[in-house]
Amino acid sequence: MKIIALQEGNYIADSKKEFKLITEKTNDPGLKMAIQPFVIITENDVILLDFGLGFVNDGIPFIHQMLKKNNIEPNLITKVLVSHLHKDHIEGIGYFENGNFIQNFPNAKIYIQKREIDFALEQVNNPSYVFEILNQLKKLSNVELMDNDSGTITDEIFYEVSAGHTKFHQVFWIKADDEIVFYGADDLPQKVYLSMHVAYKTDFDGKRAMESRKKWEQQAKDENWKVLLYHDMKTPVLEF
Repeated sequence: MKIIALQEGNYIADSKKEFKLITEKTNDPGLKMAIQPFVIITENDVILLDFGLGFVNDGIPFIHQMLKKNNIEPNLITKVLVSHLHKDHIEGIGYFENGNFIQNFPNAKIYIQKREIDFALEQVNNPSYVFEILNQLKKLSNVELMDNDSGTITDEIFYEVSAGHTKFHQVFWIKADDEIVFYGADDLPQKVYLSMHVAYKTDFDGKRAMESRKKWEQQAKDENWKVLLYHDMKTPVLEF
């Protein structure tokens, strides 16, 4: 099993949830974080974990540029596992051109919690969401709408609704070649979250997210997980 972090860069997110790339001259206030979707390559699949930001550079989607930088052709992606629908995790699904929605991965199967879509569409004044994209999701023939709290996607891919950061946020395990990779997305976005047992008010259910992290940390130690950290600026993959 091969793990690749698609490092889109380090950003500052302001109060309006606008993301600005950090440079040497950046002194803007806001929350600093990495944006880095992951690719997991197994014998059976090439799996993308979340889509990243939806920037398009010179007509090329940023997520495609990051894949090609890592010698992966975008059309090789077979499955996309979506944790939740905040803009920094879903925007890279596609873009609009002359009023038409163009998917970045039209041939991949995309796994999204149906209840997470419904929840997101209710957040009408929340700048964390891009509603033009949300309104497309149920229309896409390659989207698999999930409605269970836990289960299996394949013999290698497992999921669970963790319901911490958002109401129907989900996490994933990929088990292959005697390895276990865990993706906690924004319920475990950075390494520091394991040393600071805090219930964050910015989460839908901060206490539940905190308790989940404690459980996952112990399991990770017991089972030697590799933990993927979407927003960590120094440690994309934490090995136990």
